Amino acid sequence: MNLERALHHIAFHFSPVALASSLSAEDMVITDMIARFQLPIEVFVLNTGRLHAETLTLLEETRARYRIAINVYEPDSRAVEQYVAAHGRDAFYGSVELRKRCCEIRKVEPLRRALAGKRAWITGQRREHAASRAALAESEFDLDNGLHKFNPLAAWSEADVWQYVRTHQVPYNRLYDQGYRSIGCAPCSRPVVAGEDPRAGRWWWEIAEHKECGLHPRKPELAHAR
Repeated sequence: MNLERALHHIAFHFSPVALASSLSAEDMVITDMIARFQLPIEVFVLNTGRLHAETLTLLEETRARYRIAINVYEPDSRAVEQYVAAHGRDAFYGSVELRKRCCEIRKVEPLRRALAGKRAWITGQRREHAASRAALAESEFDLDNGLHKFNPLAAWSEADVWQYVRTHQVPYNRLYDQGYRSIGCAPCSRPVVAGEDPRAGRWWWEIAEHKECGLHPRKPELAHAR
């Protein structure tokens, strides 16, 4: 199913539905199509409090370009303060457990609030992103959040994404021009070099199998949505 048809199907059969946008090139492609076809799909962003300035600039550019509401969810300030007081602001470099706890506070808990009351959510994940996403389904049931989850770009290549961006003049994060291929929080993202996995710049101090933040757990019991 092509992207346009997939988004129309999702919008009209799984409402209320939302796109969880990290403002990645993939999410900008989906946002562009939602706006161009005026689809009833909410767009939201998780502002972790540690995003790059370029990412925040793109958020405002996207609002101005498409004139659509983009809801922003932020972490609970007390949970952030308690983490920093107990472990330090950048404690995530110290262990996988502390990094995942930081992601839980800054990303996973706000996501739960963003998805409250929704029947489905949409992501920009692709199978090419990493080995952990090689079997990514275009539709699945998210047991953690209790709703359908759609990954309509699962089969797209990186070249497909950038071809769409160029063809439709979609705004994108200028960090891509500096060698970034996967962009998250500023202290947890870096540019990659030729030959590296697209997500090699995320949590680069950890071994590959740990490199998910908790938003997209890969579990064998995840059932395909019908």
